[in-house]
Amino acid sequence: MCGIAGVLGGEGDARLRRGELEAMIGTLRHRGPDGFGYYLQGPVGLAHARLSIIDLTTGDQPMANEDESVWVVFNGEIFNYRELRTDLETRGHRFHSQSDTETIVHAYEQYGDAFVEHLNGQFALALWDVGRQRLLLARDRVGIRPLFYTQEAGRLLFASEVKALRPAMRGRLELDAVGLAQVFTFWSAVGDRSVFRGVKSLPPGHVLAVQDGRQVLTRYWRWTCPPAGDYSSLSFAAAGSELRERMIDAVRLQLRADVPVGAYLSGGLDSSGIVALIRRFTSTPLRTFSVGFEDAEFDESHYQTLMADYLGTEHTSVRCARADIGSLFPRFVQHAESPVLRTAPVPLMLLSGLVRRSGYKVVLTGEGADEVFGGYDIFKEAKIRRFWARQPDSKARAALLTRLYPYLKHSPVGNAALAGSFFGRGLTDTADPFYAHRPRWATTGRLWNFFSPDVRARLQGLEATRWAAELLPADFERWNGLARDQYVEVQTLMSGYLLCSQGDRVAMANSVEGRFPFLDHTVIEFANRLPAHYKLRGLTEKAVLRKALEELLPGEIATRVKQPYRAPDSLSFFANGQALDYVAELMGPSRVSAAGYFDAAAVSRLFEKCRAGRAIGFSDNMAFVGILSTMLLDDQFVRREKA
Repeated sequence: MCGIAGVLGGEGDARLRRGELEAMIGTLRHRGPDGFGYYLQGPVGLAHARLSIIDLTTGDQPMANEDESVWVVFNGEIFNYRELRTDLETRGHRFHSQSDTETIVHAYEQYGDAFVEHLNGQFALALWDVGRQRLLLARDRVGIRPLFYTQEAGRLLFASEVKALRPAMRGRLELDAVGLAQVFTFWSAVGDRSVFRGVKSLPPGHVLAVQDGRQVLTRYWRWTCPPAGDYSSLSFAAAGSELRERMIDAVRLQLRADVPVGAYLSGGLDSSGIVALIRRFTSTPLRTFSVGFEDAEFDESHYQTLMADYLGTEHTSVRCARADIGSLFPRFVQHAESPVLRTAPVPLMLLSGLVRRSGYKVVLTGEGADEVFGGYDIFKEAKIRRFWARQPDSKARAALLTRLYPYLKHSPVGNAALAGSFFGRGLTDTADPFYAHRPRWATTGRLWNFFSPDVRARLQGLEATRWAAELLPADFERWNGLARDQYVEVQTLMSGYLLCSQGDRVAMANSVEGRFPFLDHTVIEFANRLPAHYKLRGLTEKAVLRKALEELLPGEIATRVKQPYRAPDSLSFFANGQALDYVAELMGPSRVSAAGYFDAAAVSRLFEKCRAGRAIGFSDNMAFVGILSTMLLDDQFVRREKA
């Protein structure tokens, strides 16, 4: 895992250009504290910050092929590099290192732009073809590793994080109203948007080619599903067995490293399954890490201890209090570079700090299983609503909603009448591509009411579903309902929030690389060919995954109902009825008015409600965290730049 940055275009003194690259990559020291490397040639400059994991002695970047006609800087891992290297060597390519990075330049020589299709990994890279004077930017299939770029003054700037663009920018960073509106709807900016005006995020599964001033964006991989009814013919039991074999392969690949590898253990099915696969099918010494909470409502320590004892792992945990979340939130936002609507990533930043202090740079985690195998409550909601829609007047069918959210103190389905009213909107419009997500987006969309009149004017006439509709494939309507719901969840939430704010950014804040076996593209492609009822069996989520893991886990874990990872929200920013100093300053009327994003009076009312401990619903807590994180972004990336 590393950080990359670079510039294409422009001319000037070589020392000044080198200084610019040094300033850019210097902001990413947390991503690569083990050394820096540079390449300057003609119109291009490449920079790299290294976190040494594979080939600790000869794997420095930028790296070239034999005749130095192709150069690359690379953030991530190519897990199948050994197999790829063997194949390339039989085709006449000569290697000078044992690094996975070197397979990239030789694969490009062999396969051209299609080289990315041969990579099994998680990556963001910049490749420079000297002879063609051509730059390629590429990102892994599902967007595990970030890559941003912007065009100004005839130059293309790119980097792993937005903060690394700033030293080379002639203008200043500004927050983008549309990007903010997307976060306050989907939890993240979508497509190629970021929350910064003029800064784009390279979409997952894409390559951007830049040559002679032209940019061509090409998709090389898509999350896709077969038409409804055209599924794998495997029986449920056989699918479970094959899934287990595919997961074993994915775990073995992702354990490859020249440093010790650990694993997160949350106590849920997903992380427990990864840990069990490591213990049962590999010889890797097993060290596990977890986070617990002082608040019993959020704490899963019982299940973490149960699983660690069952497998006999060397286990270490860190305990998170509300005060920890409040104090660490500004540091988190600076790494996340986006507003967030939940505090849940902050304890994970605490956790990655524990991992690093324990001498580990790499951890395997269970992220992605819910998206791939239908684990979220939103999928259950949609299944019940589609069943209810066949008999809209049925109170018994509507009452099935009360079986959801048993883990929530203030459940949105605790009152059957209110639940029926909320989830009954648009009930019979089952052909709606966003059928599952309409209720959720209606809740987050209410946060737009906190925007200032100026921001709302800029958003006039824009509708969230238009942005989401741009992401849908041509054959989307032919997929089954669950497949459609999963795709929308992946496109609007997984890459931009789960794998970014709650994944890459909080791990790399402490120079730790997270790896996600459930997001191996061969596992995704296998799962997408399975019938919907193999994933959501009645209201049992991830059924085929449970089948695959049932012999490896204690019964209490194997049959445990999904409990989403959560953390205390607005209460974390108050102590004894008083706001933390930075919270009081940033959310004060004068500061909110000066920033211009939100209506100061509405924010003041919300602030008092949260200070009094009366914010018990999703909307109030999301609004508070979203506004505070936006104000922190403004303070860290906009105001300080203007000072």
